[in-house]
Amino acid sequence: MSQLETIRTAADYLRARLPEAPEFALVLGSGLGGLADRIENPVYIPYGEVPGFPLSTAPGHAGQFVAGRLAGRAVLCMQGRFHYYEGHDMAAIALPVRVIKALGCRALILTNAAGGVNYDFSVGDFMLITDHINFMGANPLRGANEEEIGPRFCDMSRVYDADLQKTARTVATEKDLTLREGVYLGYMGPSYETPAEIRAFRTLGADAVGMSTVPEAIAASHCGLPVLALSLITNMAAGMTGKRLSGEEVIEIANRRGPVFQDLVEGIVAALA
Repeated sequence: MSQLETIRTAADYLRARLPEAPEFALVLGSGLGGLADRIENPVYIPYGEVPGFPLSTAPGHAGQFVAGRLAGRAVLCMQGRFHYYEGHDMAAIALPVRVIKALGCRALILTNAAGGVNYDFSVGDFMLITDHINFMGANPLRGANEEEIGPRFCDMSRVYDADLQKTARTVATEKDLTLREGVYLGYMGPSYETPAEIRAFRTLGADAVGMSTVPEAIAASHCGLPVLALSLITNMAAGMTGKRLSGEEVIEIANRRGPVFQDLVEGIVAALA
């Protein structure tokens, strides 16, 4: 089956089960899936039921679509995502983004839990991603290109939409929340980075590091889907505090700061034009 056929088959399957056509899509990262609990009249569709979709195995990821209304807007949430470190190829990671575009969504909001690389950041901070560095050693656009999806050579100078960022800043100010801004570096994982790698990443201009988001943002840029991306800083990266890193800490901080983060994202959805 070609890429286009896979996308269309999955989109048709979802379209037949969604309560209405979604305006916006959200990808909820590690420990942040609780936002889906705020969706009114939710419809749940496990990824394993969608033709062509793999299963999500990451801790803290429910592995399902949740469709309904959030802040009065029709949304489609991914409660959990696919990661390169799980063994999925990049095409599998790009597929949900392309399906979201095929369903007619006007914008994609990506969220993640990330490690702070910038010494001015603190655990629990929120960061607006203004750009990224792809350090995963792979690209979701590698291989045969379908021109109906996007161009062979994809411009990456405006991956993160300026108007969506402006909305996020406004909502954060209205809610009296500090919204950091910076560059997110995508790292393959699943091992955490070494202190030497973090020093190198800081020299390269990274403010936060994580194991997701970048492939999705590339796929969205390729198919012309506007992107807003936000990180919750759940830990300071290796070597910055002398503490050992653990997935349990990431989930703990995400759960603790999750409700505030969810308020921010819900406010952004409500304010979208």
